[in-house]
Amino acid sequence: GLIGRTLESAPCMASGCLRHTDLPHTSRLFADFVYHFDRVSRFYAHNPLDFHSFERAAAHIDFPADRRRALVAALQAQNGPSAELARLAEPGTVTVVTGQQVGLFSGPCYTIYKALTAAKLAATLTERGIPAVAVFWLATEDHDFAEVNHAFTLSAGHQLVRHEVSSPAVDHTPVGDLTIPGYPVEELAAELDGLPYAADVIEAVRASYQPGATLGQAFRALLQRLLGGYPLLYLDPLHPAIRQIAAPLLSRAVEHSAAMSERLLARNAELVEAGYHAQVHFEPKTSLFFLLQDGRRLSLHRDGDDYLLGDTRLTPAQLAAQGASLSPNALLRPVMQDYLLPTVAQVGGPAELAYLAQSEVLYDVLGRPAPVIVPRSGFTLIDSRAAKLLRRYSLSVKDCLDSLDGLSAHIAQRLVPAGLARSLANSREMTAALFDRLVHEVAAFDETLGAAAAKSRAKVLYQIGKIEAKTARQALRHNDRAATEAAYLFHALYPEKHLQERLYTILPFLARHGLDLTQRLYQETHIDCPDHIVVEV
Repeated sequence: GLIGRTLESAPCMASGCLRHTDLPHTSRLFADFVYHFDRVSRFYAHNPLDFHSFERAAAHIDFPADRRRALVAALQAQNGPSAELARLAEPGTVTVVTGQQVGLFSGPCYTIYKALTAAKLAATLTERGIPAVAVFWLATEDHDFAEVNHAFTLSAGHQLVRHEVSSPAVDHTPVGDLTIPGYPVEELAAELDGLPYAADVIEAVRASYQPGATLGQAFRALLQRLLGGYPLLYLDPLHPAIRQIAAPLLSRAVEHSAAMSERLLARNAELVEAGYHAQVHFEPKTSLFFLLQDGRRLSLHRDGDDYLLGDTRLTPAQLAAQGASLSPNALLRPVMQDYLLPTVAQVGGPAELAYLAQSEVLYDVLGRPAPVIVPRSGFTLIDSRAAKLLRRYSLSVKDCLDSLDGLSAHIAQRLVPAGLARSLANSREMTAALFDRLVHEVAAFDETLGAAAAKSRAKVLYQIGKIEAKTARQALRHNDRAATEAAYLFHALYPEKHLQERLYTILPFLARHGLDLTQRLYQETHIDCPDHIVVEV
């Protein structure tokens, strides 16, 4: 794993770890998954921190030769020939799978981090005797355009900028098939202008996001350019050959839909009873399937044993006969993925790990072996200016994961003159000590009076705290530069109260530090380190 002190003890190391329990909004399920796996082991088939899990998962994969041939042919049509594809054609080769919605400008940074984690894990398994290749699943089937039609960048002037696209055909169309008349590439170029490597980044974006390209085509083209040095195969599930391979599994799933629904409802109740949450809402009428028809992804609803498509009623037999036209929902998709591929491990983020705790029961119903679930690496990137500011104000990264007001308060406290700060602290400590003694003596005389004295103690200390806070705020007002620097740190490390990796695309960071930044991040990706990684770049 990553060796060294945490950022709490060393705020500005070149590289260090921050526990997920120190990050805002970390769910209890994810925290237990990475730090106390025994607490959640009944919801997952394998422990990702035990290498024997990968050996066991690989041993349970029974991937027929005819399906392997069909898969390799389909992937060759999408990727062209490669050494990775030749290795996948060999019996016994397994896959490490990750994926992401096909968002504008490659989506959030963590898209790249997922791909790097999958590539690193596949290389590690291969070195340790389990031949593996990494596959990136392009989530082209999703039809929520609003989730993928925008991207956030950090401009050369360190401002948050939102870029957005529109499409004339949106209603129920899989996002991967949406043709976009024009992408805001020139607007992006203007925002990044002045950064050292902006020209390299814009060249890659311009070549990928060409007018008339679908979102799926453009997204994939950019990832291939940014990650060309890493052995990744890309899989588009909308490809007709892929749909044909998946059809038997989806037809079988329709036949077992009642049992799957029953197991999912029980699993959701089990998760909630254990104090966790069910990531994907599911109820008896929820369908695990959509129907791909005339270029649209149409919703199905269960009605008893049948399915409703608008006013049309379909029996399970009628639906099962359309296996190649079925599209799985989020809970069934992993099972389809691991039927299509000889998956030994799936790499995902916190939300994906949560819904995979639900999906685990579907593998059992369909008689499929579940893979090892591996959390992706996560990064916060600190540029030289941010690093200097952290040192100047003796801040840790954790101090910045608050509101702008909260971060400003941290900085303000450090601007109060040392002598005045000591006087205020001494006054607080002396007052607390005097009141402690007074409360003890008064309580010994009369318990009721003791309780009143304790309340008075709290009020006095509260007023001293107010004086300290006002003094700090006044010190910040006297220092315009500090207020500007607080805003810089906040926008750089915790924009809009989101982790950097969850909001910004990777593009502004590449424009600042070069396209070879991915090489540094690949080196910093440690499969056996469950923490969030902070890298000074």
